[in-house]
Amino acid sequence: MSDPIISLSDFKADASQWLKRLQDASDAVVLTQNGRASAVVQSFESYQRQQQALLMLKLVTQGEADIRAGRLTAQEAVFAHLRERIATGE
Repeated sequence: MSDPIISLSDFKADASQWLKRLQDASDAVVLTQNGRASAVVQSFESYQRQQQALLMLKLVTQGEADIRAGRLTAQEAVFAHLRERIATGE
């Protein structure tokens, strides 16, 4: 699915309709100025989903780096440590 590309002037002229469209769909709108891409507008919900996906990718990448570097802890040790922290109120 390709994002619509419109001029900033066209977007401003019909901004409320574009914002409604963005709420109803998961796409974004590329805005141009002087014929060149200048900004991307998307719904807040879409932005939040995108940020959460990027955070998840970052965590996966960090986890893979930890594995390659040998920074591993056995699951049993992790849960034992968590149980101890809960028990002591940390």
